[in-house]
Amino acid sequence: MRKSMSRNPNMLRTMIGTGLTLVLVLSYAVYSNTVDTEYYGYTTTNAEVELDLQESEEGSADWFVTTQSGITWLNLSLEGVQDGMTVRIDASGTEWHYSPLLGSPDADNFNCGEQTTEVSETCEYSTLHESEVESDSHIMRGIVSLELPIDGLGYLQSENQSAAEIAAAELMSDENKTVTWRITVLQDGAVIDSTSVEVSLTVVTHDLISVEAFELDPIQESVYSFATLVGCFAFLLFLPLLVYFSAKRKHSLDEQKRMDTPEPEQ
Repeated sequence: MRKSMSRNPNMLRTMIGTGLTLVLVLSYAVYSNTVDTEYYGYTTTNAEVELDLQESEEGSADWFVTTQSGITWLNLSLEGVQDGMTVRIDASGTEWHYSPLLGSPDADNFNCGEQTTEVSETCEYSTLHESEVESDSHIMRGIVSLELPIDGLGYLQSENQSAAEIAAAELMSDENKTVTWRITVLQDGAVIDSTSVEVSLTVVTHDLISVEAFELDPIQESVYSFATLVGCFAFLLFLPLLVYFSAKRKHSLDEQKRMDTPEPEQ
């Protein structure tokens, strides 16, 4: 490299100029991709609503209610039940996901959406689910739709704003189903008396609020990308420049020693 530099004194300036040009081009590419996005975020309501359950027969622990909204979470709470009873939730109009591990802080290797090699437990997907009561209070949690954003903010890919709004509206329309829920408490196969049982059924509903283009701060992202590219380029130049300056320093020392060494007497 030393010989190359001696033959072409402008090589270092050429390398640095080429590197800075590359950094600027890549920074602009990041900036343009940040501004011209194809991803859109849609915001929905994320309200928990307590449903008004009606008894199928007076005095019987058999209730029903009908919903017509897009639902993610379903939460059933019972008080006054006994160990050995069975709680059944039957949905007429849709299938839904259920697992005793839903909402549990001790759920490891659990995924309600899909079964993979890294997941040992998943949800059952059916219109009817049952669970066994083990104390005087009992809770069942389920998820009706995995397509709706559980936290109220979802993302989709679309060509433009209008297409994104149409896609979000279609998604919400597809998930707005009319479902009749029936909750039954059984003991030895028979419906128990509801006198001492307190029941509460809540659902989390979603309605479309707005659709906006996914945006990042282009200036901040450009600064980050510029700094990253400069760092990478500097790292690539570090070793050859270190070799060059080391060789140059060694040459200077050798030259100085040669000049300081007296010539041998004739």
